[in-house]
Amino acid sequence: MGISLVYLVLIVLIPLSMLFLKSATLSWGEFFSAVFSGRTLAAYKLTFGASFAAALLNAIFGFLVAWVLVRYRFPGKRLVDALVDMPFALPTAVAGISLTAIYSQNGWIGKLLVPFGIKAAFSPLGVVIALTFVGLPFVVRTLEPVLTEIDQEVEEAAASLGANRWQTFCRVIFPAVGPALFTGFALAFARALGEYGSVVFISGNMPFRTEIVPLLIMTKLEQYDYAGATAIALVMLVAAFSLLLVINLLQAWTRKRQALR
Repeated sequence: MGISLVYLVLIVLIPLSMLFLKSATLSWGEFFSAVFSGRTLAAYKLTFGASFAAALLNAIFGFLVAWVLVRYRFPGKRLVDALVDMPFALPTAVAGISLTAIYSQNGWIGKLLVPFGIKAAFSPLGVVIALTFVGLPFVVRTLEPVLTEIDQEVEEAAASLGANRWQTFCRVIFPAVGPALFTGFALAFARALGEYGSVVFISGNMPFRTEIVPLLIMTKLEQYDYAGATAIALVMLVAAFSLLLVINLLQAWTRKRQALR
């Protein structure tokens, strides 16, 4: 236990505490000016909004992918299973370049969207696409072990008692996978908040339009505004920690309800 605590302090606590120490060099006026400027608020809005949308998409379609991988046998299943982990292994810069090439107006998918007036690359939609790409494995890999443990005989018993597919899902499957689904959603959301490499290429990096918070932090660092960069980073740290704390409390509440049933 002592070794684990020392390791966490050295790797996690001390580096994060430097954000507080560096931000403390700013006065309250300078701090609020850095974290609540118009450009910063626009970056917050895009980052949190796109991250939530991407995590929500991954929660829905990640559940479907995990369900198919666990419950179905089909040719090429191992290949599909390996592709799920591709965002883990692929450098984020490579992912950003690939997504930009595909979703630009001259790309394979982008040119199909142009007649409908949809601009994917260099727009907020492109940010959502990139964040969805990097966050999918977190949901799938979190759900797979839980879905594997669900006995299909339980679903068959529910069907024999007169439950339709929707009732079986709501009353049998979802209560079992709910905590894991919330965990996958939280991990995908947290991952999206800090994503930089894949987004910087496809977003276009236009202030007030497609500029995300990690890019704004990098811009301030390049301008040698270290205190302003750490102030914004501190806000992101508190927001991410609060999100994970709420999700963990929600998971504990869900498990408690299941135990009482």
